Formats: sequence, C-alpha cells, structure tokens
Amino acid sequence: MNLGIIGAGATGLTAAYDAVKAGHMVTVLEAADELGGLAASLTVQGTPLERYYHHIFRSDHAMIELIEELGLGPSLRFHKPTTGIYRAGRLRPFSTPLQMLRFLPPLPALRFALSSAALKAVRKGERFNDRMALSWLRRWAGRRATEEIWEPLLRGKFGERAEEVSMAWLWARVHCRTFELGYVHGGFDKVYAALADAVASRGGKIEFGKRLTRIRQDGDTVTVDTEDGSSYGFDHVVVTTPQPAFARAAGLPSDDMTWRNQYLGATCLVLELDRSLIPYYWLNVNDTDFPFLAVVEHTRMVDPAEYGGKHVVYVGNYVPRDDWRFTSDPEDLLEAYMPWLQRLNPDFDRSWISRRHFSRAPFAQPVVTPEYRELIPPHETAMSRVTLATMAQVYPQDRGQNYAVAMAHRVTELIGAR
Repeated sequence: MNLGIIGAGATGLTAAYDAVKAGHMVTVLEAADELGGLAASLTVQGTPLERYYHHIFRSDHAMIELIEELGLGPSLRFHKPTTGIYRAGRLRPFSTPLQMLRFLPPLPALRFALSSAALKAVRKGERFNDRMALSWLRRWAGRRATEEIWEPLLRGKFGERAEEVSMAWLWARVHCRTFELGYVHGGFDKVYAALADAVASRGGKIEFGKRLTRIRQDGDTVTVDTEDGSSYGFDHVVVTTPQPAFARAAGLPSDDMTWRNQYLGATCLVLELDRSLIPYYWLNVNDTDFPFLAVVEHTRMVDPAEYGGKHVVYVGNYVPRDDWRFTSDPEDLLEAYMPWLQRLNPDFDRSWISRRHFSRAPFAQPVVTPEYRELIPPHETAMSRVTLATMAQVYPQDRGQNYAVAMAHRVTELIGAR
C-alpha cells in the first residue's frame, strides 16, 4: 500500500516505521522543518534539547520498547530527580512521601496521603470521567490539601477552566507516574532521528514544509494538498495533526465533534545559565499570582557537562492562544518574568543568562472536561481510507510520547499496515 502520514511527531514517525517494516511505501508530510512535533529539539552548546521539557516514566513501556528496538537502550537512563513547591514565599521540598506529608499539618497530610493512595489503587480512571477534579479533591483529599497543593496547580494550568477539569485527567497524572524519570542522554531527538533513518533506509520519505491544507477521497485514492502547492495521491492516509487542523482540511461542518475539543497553547522559555537557579529538577509554582506554571532545571537531572557546563532551565506555561503570554515577543516575555524568577532566587540576575530560546505551540494541552470523552472522535473517519490519530485519542491521558507510540502501533494494526 502507498501510505501517506501527516505529521512527523512521535505518532507519525512510529506509524511510518511500523509500515515500512511491513513492506509498504510511506511518505511522511511534516509542516515544520524539524522532526518530533511537540518533542522537537533545539540545540544547547551542540547538544539537542527538547523545546518543551520531556522525560518518561518506568511505566512507559511502549516508549521504552521502541528505544530498545532502535538500539538506543544504553542512552536511556533513569534518575530520581528532586521536586519542590513554591508556596507563600517559600521553596519547599516535595520529592519523597515523607516530604509530601511534612508539607501539611498531620490531619490534612493524612487525608492527602490516603486520597493519593486511593488514586494509585484504582485501575480504571474512566470511572472518574463525570466527576470534577476540584470537587472530588475537596471531599476526599480535604480542603487544606486541595487549597495548598492541588488547586494552585489546576488553576495554574487551566486558568478559569480549572473547576471544569475532569477527575479522570487528574487520576492519570497520579496513577500512571513513577518517582523515577527516564531521559535519553543526548536528547529524545536521537529517537526521532533513528526513526527517520529507519524509514528512509527502507525506502520511505519524509518531506518538510508540507502543511496540510486539504484532504479528500475520490474512490480508492486519497488526495492531500499542502500549503506550498504540492498534491499527493495515496491508498490510505494517517492524519496525526491536532483535530482542528484535520477538520479544516477535510472541510468538516462546524457542528462536527472534531472541532469541539478545546486546547490550550504552550509557551516555553529555555534559559542557558552560568549557575543554578533552583535546588530542584521540577518546581511547581503554587502561587497563582505568578505568570508561569512550572520551572524545570533540566541540569538537576542531567549533568551540566552535557551542555558545555551550562545550567539549563525551562520556564513553561499552558495558556489560551489569545493570552499575552502566548502573543508577546519572547524578549518582552522574559523581561516580564524576571521579577518573578528573582522571587524564586533573590540572587538571580539577567547577567546569569548567556542565551535564551523560545518556543510556542498552539495545540499543546487538551482541556479535559467531563464532556471531553464524548467528543473524542474514533480513528475511523467519514473517509474510509483516512485514519485519524491525534492527542485526544489517548484519553484519559492527554499527551505523552509513550501514549503516542502506543497509539501509532494500534492504528497501523487497525489499517493492516503493521
């Protein structure tokens, strides 16, 4: 079969890899000029680094198996990095169960621990779909734990939509994660480059600068048009772009479910510093006055020597696409963030920054409300030879390299291309 794949992220490249191994002809069309989608990389001191912070968990079996199959197992190392919370003007450690319990007075800490243990024990998170996360937390984790820990995180991530977020989403954050984090040293770019090489070595093609504008099926042929004026004919097409991009290209009516799931955008500053900013790998900012959600010092997990001795810090946000933090010039955004970064470390100064990088993605975080599950489209579309494989379809997860890889395997089996 002559298979077209729209998007060279984790899903698209894994699907292409599955298909070429099975002997199919494959062409991947990617809108950007780089591999990886939301896991695409920039370069810090000659070493690839993800534009948005990435790691995997011990439970991410599909991704681990793919890394091993590609011969990159020796580069995958698991770490036990530290976590902290900034709350009420203080940095507090939050890495171990004991530190978590010490964060609160005894009774609220006990309720927090028991509710978290219950979420770990529940095997099917879909049972929480119709429950609002903050309502459930106030009842079972207690008001103190909710106000001090959970609510600032939900409001920092979802803003005014926080009260609407489904408990199924939060269950997935707690149940499926591990204290150990895995990272491919040299960057996850190694994985996507290896996939691309494997596709090319078996006759597949990856073309960049090919933004999807139209997709239609006539008989047994699917025609794909791209923004640069190119047109392609395929026996079957797998579309991995966000749902709105597919709905627009397919000419779907405005009341089609594919339009209805909503997404926040992501912005991320990457700072190359000459010294450490925070004492943790991951810092949740549980003060809703702050203009950013999390600060991740990547080099608290990976040795700064891998980046020429620089300390690499992410400052990340999920915001609506009309928010000032999404639309601002990167330099203006950094200037606005400076006083808040100095609250985290009063010694921090602009002179610490040797270089900064900025990335934004318009469709990065689905807003997982109780209605979300009913609005997830099936992989099969109205076009019999077009299959949809998007971020929304990994529910109750909302994104992640592991779930993208697993979905690619599922979709290629579905269309008989694996």
